[in-house]
Amino acid sequence: MSKRQKKRKDPASYRKRSYRALADGHGLRAFEVRMRETDLHIMASRALPEAAMDAVLAARAQIENHIVRRPQFMRALAPLPGEAGITPLLATMYEAAARAGVGPMAAVAGAIAEFTGRALLDRDGIDEVVVENGGDIFLWRKKECVVSIFAADSPLSRAVGLRIAANRQPIGVCTSSATVGHSLSLGRADAVTVLAADTALADAAATRIGNEVKESGDFSQALRVAESIPGIDGVVIIKGDRLGAWGDVELTAVSP
Repeated sequence: MSKRQKKRKDPASYRKRSYRALADGHGLRAFEVRMRETDLHIMASRALPEAAMDAVLAARAQIENHIVRRPQFMRALAPLPGEAGITPLLATMYEAAARAGVGPMAAVAGAIAEFTGRALLDRDGIDEVVVENGGDIFLWRKKECVVSIFAADSPLSRAVGLRIAANRQPIGVCTSSATVGHSLSLGRADAVTVLAADTALADAAATRIGNEVKESGDFSQALRVAESIPGIDGVVIIKGDRLGAWGDVELTAVSP
């Protein structure tokens, strides 16, 4: 199972995922869960790797079984009509794809991140959780958070962050990039970060908006596309030393 509409690079070169060291997990326990393409960095009130792995396996089973029955679910580069009787996870991916104008697998990382986070929140003693899946984040904390944007070699990488109030959480914060990690955009942006209440939608929308950014002059078109996607709160686009933003986003400087 791989995420479509994403440019594959050598995973070994990104294994360390050094940007994870920047995550503010004050007061939370950090742990990681990996299952083939799914690579989660989780921060929660308690470390529950077994419960997180159970959630990942359940999510992947739903998606993989659906692909066996409907192979175009994995291959499609455009929205597909949904089907009756599918699980809520699959329905979320179909809906996210339809809103963003991409294939349903463009929402897979965000969908798994939120599915896992909500599964952990059902456990006793877990009232805060952050699940990051290859740059796609499901965030639910009781306090204001700042999420820094990693944008490869851009001078703005790790220097700019999104300030997210406690009353806006839970929220999805998802990033697509043509120059970082497994995320493959058809465009050339260093980072396209989308905020949305639905993490699967944030993921799909980041891919769709990123596809529009071929050159620095494409920011206006990409931001118009962002404005046209129902359900997203805002977006930040970084390419080189340029930044563009639309919607309900509060940018802040981040200390190195």
